Amino acid sequence: MAHNRAGKIAQPEDLINVDAVTSAYYDITPDADNPDQQVSFGTSGHRGASLDGAFNEPHILATTQAIVEYRAAQGITGPLLIGRDPHALSLPAWQSALEVLVANDVTVLVDAQDGFTPTPAVSHAILRLNGPEGRNGRGEADGIVVTPSHNPPRDGGFKYNPPHGGPADSTATGVIQDRANELLRSGLAGVRRTTGEKARAACQAYDFTSRYVDDLADVLDLNAIKSAGIRIGADPLGGASVDYWGAIGERHGLDLTVVNPDVDPRWAFMTLDTDGKIRMDCSSPNAMATLIAARDRFDISTGNDADADRHGIVTPDVGLMNPNHFLSVAIGYLFAHRADWSPDAAIGKTLVSSSMIDRVAAELGRTLLEVPVGFKWFVPGLLDGSVGFGGEESAGASFLRMGGTTWTTDKDG
Repeated sequence: MAHNRAGKIAQPEDLINVDAVTSAYYDITPDADNPDQQVSFGTSGHRGASLDGAFNEPHILATTQAIVEYRAAQGITGPLLIGRDPHALSLPAWQSALEVLVANDVTVLVDAQDGFTPTPAVSHAILRLNGPEGRNGRGEADGIVVTPSHNPPRDGGFKYNPPHGGPADSTATGVIQDRANELLRSGLAGVRRTTGEKARAACQAYDFTSRYVDDLADVLDLNAIKSAGIRIGADPLGGASVDYWGAIGERHGLDLTVVNPDVDPRWAFMTLDTDGKIRMDCSSPNAMATLIAARDRFDISTGNDADADRHGIVTPDVGLMNPNHFLSVAIGYLFAHRADWSPDAAIGKTLVSSSMIDRVAAELGRTLLEVPVGFKWFVPGLLDGSVGFGGEESAGASFLRMGGTTWTTDKDG
């Protein structure tokens, strides 16, 4: 049963105390023998709440050290790109990670504007740096994104993307998770760390925004969108895409309005999700209620989760579309209009996605690649071009550039 205030603007009693959440990050020491307080990588990194002893500074120090050791064992010697979203715990976790990375002599690239960085922008940057024009004799790059995605404001998240740019596979996350928990049990013995001031001074700037926005014309027919005069409303839902949408509209001359440019770690402007919690779930009609109410202002509207790896689409006639519906339409359009994609390029979907996609694939005469839940399963195919489109039931997807080469290997909302 839905909460009686689902779809309504959050009230003061629904909001987190940011000071309490961030203080708990530093003050609470997790119990390394309690499974609920150990590092645990799910389908998209380690997530938890500082107030529960599940996302605290020891977790991040240990996990970052484990990542440093993992990348060294894999021979990864290039720079590490690190981004973060607006969750209250993302900034302190980002700072903790920098202190460990720099102490271990890792070259760290951070956003040039000291802003928020969506997951797809980090994936795009990793692939760009690892491409023929980006290497310049350096070792391969990898990355970290500090985000719990659409989770409530009290939560934090931390995920690792290896040089292929996508989510780390189970083998990698298993090694990192186990080593992090070993470090937790040892009282962080073996964790190298420098001061915050020295760490920040050692970081190098990387312009995530411009490089992503400039390259966007390689994957989307932006001239067609512009010439059609489509009025677009983009709601970042207070997430990391907040500066990207305005830059996209300006750079490519689109009729695009950023519906809500506000950023607030409490997400006080959000409507409550179905269970009465604040959650930036762009596939939920209750979380998207504000954008749905404004649907007549635009020809099409879109909303993102906090790290912009998922999206929801709102139209004047339907309201919030079913993700499986618009993914099916996108697949049909792309495979009919991308002449330079391999004729053998497959359509990727997760097991729980709609069989509607199966029928679209059959009509197109394309191979259907059905995988377990988790975008990591699409990474190899998106890298070598054997998968043209990979999408999940939660409206997270990526597809190839117009020329049939890789765009991102993580979801791009």
